[in-house]
Amino acid sequence: MILLLLAWTLLTASLWTSGSGQVLQQEPVKVLYPQILGTEIMECDCTNITCDYVYWFRTMSNHLNQVQYIGKCNNADRDTYGDGVDIARFKISRRSSVSFTLRITNVTEKDAGTYSCVLKDRKNMEMWKSGILLRPGVIPPTLPPKPKNNSKPPVKPVCRCPKKNSPQDGCGSLVLWPLVGLLAGLALALICTLYYFSRLPKKCRHHFAKRR
Repeated sequence: MILLLLAWTLLTASLWTSGSGQVLQQEPVKVLYPQILGTEIMECDCTNITCDYVYWFRTMSNHLNQVQYIGKCNNADRDTYGDGVDIARFKISRRSSVSFTLRITNVTEKDAGTYSCVLKDRKNMEMWKSGILLRPGVIPPTLPPKPKNNSKPPVKPVCRCPKKNSPQDGCGSLVLWPLVGLLAGLALALICTLYYFSRLPKKCRHHFAKRR
């Protein structure tokens, strides 16, 4: 339904703006939910062309064949409006060199519809923008909650000494290797002592034995 309203709006808008070239910018249709008696601002940005004019149109949600020309504005911020437009509530203005806006104050339910803008440069090149669906007083749909990620990061296992009568699981090496080193040190000390005494002269060994 939204795309049908947008297509009808752009088709009717082509009768109001007779340009030498027309480009339809593919963008997703934006939906706005203003509050009743609130203020809504819709933007129309220039892309790929140097904008000289902007034209605003709207299609009533309940009247598919009724497209209303709202008005236009140029780079000098001079605006004009179509017949039947409440200029006390509708205001088209130039925000910057690359942006125009349509502001609606005291929004009512009758303002519901699809709003579209057409940008035009000095060479009559037209850029048709995708429409904006206005739904005053409608509660925006609730977005589904994001799934929670309950997965915890993996914890590296800490090697602890096992209880009695339980498999070693590689922890026995923590005790075995220091014990092997100690025994190897004692063996080395014993070998060095025996080697020392074996190298002593016999007299020294006899004298050493006498003292004992």
